[in-house]
Amino acid sequence: MTDQLTADATLTSGSHASPGPVAVIDVGTSSIRLAIAEILSDGRIRTLENLSQGVSLGKDTFTRGEIEKGTIEECVRVLRAYRQKLDEYRISSPENLRVVATSAVREAANRLAFIDRLYVATGFSVEPIDEAEVHRITYRSVQRMLSAEPELNDSPAVIVEVGGGNTEVLVVESGDVAFAYSYRLGSLRLRQSLQLLRAPQAKVREIMQLETHRVLGGLRQYGARERPVELVTLGGDIRFAARELQPDWDPGTLAQISSQDLAKFADRILGLTEDQIVRRFHLPFSEAETLGPALLAYRELVRILGVEHVLVASANLRDGIIREMAEGGIFAKDFRDQIVRSAVEIGRKYSFDEPHARHVAELSSKLFRELQAEHGLDARDELLLYLAAHLYEIGGYVSNTSMHKHSMYLILNSDLFGLASNDKLLVALIARYHRRATPKPTHQGFNTLDRDRRVAVLKLAAILRIAIALDASRSQRVNNIQCRRSGTRLVILVPNMDDLSVEQLALRQARIMFEEVYGLSVLLRTTERPELRGQSSQL
Repeated sequence: MTDQLTADATLTSGSHASPGPVAVIDVGTSSIRLAIAEILSDGRIRTLENLSQGVSLGKDTFTRGEIEKGTIEECVRVLRAYRQKLDEYRISSPENLRVVATSAVREAANRLAFIDRLYVATGFSVEPIDEAEVHRITYRSVQRMLSAEPELNDSPAVIVEVGGGNTEVLVVESGDVAFAYSYRLGSLRLRQSLQLLRAPQAKVREIMQLETHRVLGGLRQYGARERPVELVTLGGDIRFAARELQPDWDPGTLAQISSQDLAKFADRILGLTEDQIVRRFHLPFSEAETLGPALLAYRELVRILGVEHVLVASANLRDGIIREMAEGGIFAKDFRDQIVRSAVEIGRKYSFDEPHARHVAELSSKLFRELQAEHGLDARDELLLYLAAHLYEIGGYVSNTSMHKHSMYLILNSDLFGLASNDKLLVALIARYHRRATPKPTHQGFNTLDRDRRVAVLKLAAILRIAIALDASRSQRVNNIQCRRSGTRLVILVPNMDDLSVEQLALRQARIMFEEVYGLSVLLRTTERPELRGQSSQL
């Protein structure tokens, strides 16, 4: 049994952009960026235009905790200009446009008022993306570039982007994501903190170095392994350094900068004021003030990991989002596999019954597809069910008493790679309702969902209960199943089975929720074989 959705599964198509122009607007800590690209008929992506305008979102959030009115109106002005540009390309469909925001908006106390104001003024629905989504998109942005480099297939790769608010870290081994984390260390956040401390200029660099080592020092374990590690860096600041040090760099490839050259260039930048950086390198002030702290962080990462060079990728968050739009989000098989592997690792951490969990997941997926006409859910929901089926029993690591509630807690507080927090909540709720009481309006988490998501949890948890009953013997002996609807009855046929008494007994209790949700009674039968003709295995 594999640890992924079966390769021949017929998944409902996810929402993705059709061939033509698409756009992504990234509302970041120090600028708002617009990327416009064209998805070609063969799936390739061609960049059409990139725009950037500086804003002070990070300064406001990281010093005052909220976004100032003047900054909000500046964002309105920028987005109105971008709206005109999108109109030129005739980009208006939600499938062809995403507007996302990162840490500066996500952490602002008045983020809802900010988002509402932008919607009223521009019509853009700004979507704050959480850290798990950033990790997923970061991986998608560099995935193809990494696979094209043979040395990165043999060595672990530590992928790092020092942003304005956070530093994002992914560790990829043999093409699989082994670790993902977001550290609250960013170039603008660090600079704003030092200004609040009123530290003397002579001590600023030393404090930044100490803070970088304090926050990122745990990554040293990846530099101490037998196999050498590769440091792959992302972000506008390190790309600027690569262009300055290697003017002939082809952005379609990974640039390689020696550790010594990076250290010298970082020291050079740190020795300049922001005004000097603006005049000498013709950079916007918003980029000049983050350049030094970011390059210092990259330089210290080189020391922490003990690498002789850094690799610089031209990819960015917008690239990853456009790639997802072209490929159908998380539905591309290779990325589903990454998410499932993450769930399996969580299960192993809590000593789950792996053969049983894998088999229940496969049965859940088969039932989902057999019942497509009944539930009307899509491929994202199938993936959430598949993940919940892997993890529904991990609460037993804490206690068998209230295991379902412990499972929900552990899922919510685990790093399930690639899933946004709202999707992780759905996985946790599906697992929570694999037994005992059905959902109630007072249940934590469930009471925060809208109607469509509440109904989805009900439908998926009901399917999970049936799948668990089908492996009640924990022998994985029920494999092929077929579902037939006859009036108000659902008949589950299991071919070539002599005795289903264990499964039938388990189904007596498991079917109650299914019958309440779908309005169908459930029967379990074997299909007839010549030697069994005349016998029946039905409830």
